[in-house]
Amino acid sequence: MPPGNSPVTNPQSNDIRCNVNGANGISAKCGLKAGDQVTIEMHQQIGDRSCTNEGIGGAHWGPVLAYLSKVDDASTADGSSGWFKIYQNSWAKYPTGDGSADWWGTKDMNFCCGKLTFNIPTNIPSGDYLLRAEAIALHAAGALPPNGAQFYMSCYQLTITGGSGSIPSTVNFPGAYADTDPGIFINIYQTLSTYIAPGPTVIAGGATKSPNVLTWSGNCAATSTVIGGTNPTTVATTTAATTTRTSSTTTTRTTTGATTRTSSTTTTRTTTTASTTTRTTTTSAGSGTCTVAKYGQCGGIGFTGCTACASGSTCTVLNDYYSQCT
Repeated sequence: MPPGNSPVTNPQSNDIRCNVNGANGISAKCGLKAGDQVTIEMHQQIGDRSCTNEGIGGAHWGPVLAYLSKVDDASTADGSSGWFKIYQNSWAKYPTGDGSADWWGTKDMNFCCGKLTFNIPTNIPSGDYLLRAEAIALHAAGALPPNGAQFYMSCYQLTITGGSGSIPSTVNFPGAYADTDPGIFINIYQTLSTYIAPGPTVIAGGATKSPNVLTWSGNCAATSTVIGGTNPTTVATTTAATTTRTSSTTTTRTTTGATTRTSSTTTTRTTTTASTTTRTTTTSAGSGTCTVAKYGQCGGIGFTGCTACASGSTCTVLNDYYSQCT
């Protein structure tokens, strides 16, 4: 179990596979059929599935991705096997403003109550898999790791039936992401003309979605584009919370028993090193003033929200555009 809801900040560590302590599975597995629709939920705090709170708060904009890894036994797999990408919701240009004003996968997720929904491809063989769902926050990505992009992921233990075909080419974690990948080392506070999500391309039979949700619960069921195929017509309903081994991320489908093996909660904590230039301002809650919870945004160019951090935290400048209560 991860020690908290902090991000993984080093994409070259084994934690990038399934989060901290993610190598340890449990006995339960979620049974799915190829083509089933899966909904992943990501929330900031343990036990908080409220739609009034953003799934990943503090202007943590970036892509959301999903991978599968074929394994002999999902309950004992440690994430060291090969992975292939089955879903991607990354970036789309907004008509005005810099990259922080653009559409991002995490904005879609926030407007949809922390949920991202996609289908299991039909053209993969039956068997046990790990499902890795990930959100990447780029608010500090103008610096190199470990002081830049922040990675939030969970792995889920699946047994998939009714599949066909062969395993596509795979990548390994660590190894799939380089520190200087353009989708990881990027300043989103400039005008963007393109964005390349990290990792491999989505496999044939997987799906991509262009982020475009503008209001709470608006357009959340928008159809993704299936690569090299047609969209399944079956829509599964969300009926049960899952058995979890960590904090606040859940997987739901039409049956019970989904199992998650790590945390993908999204509130962040910044660790600074000697090479990182930081400026801190100690603030405390004052009478009649609004305050920012720990790990929330408290400043930056163009920021108009609360600047006073909750008692016990300070406002740390990560870059000219983003300051965070730590």
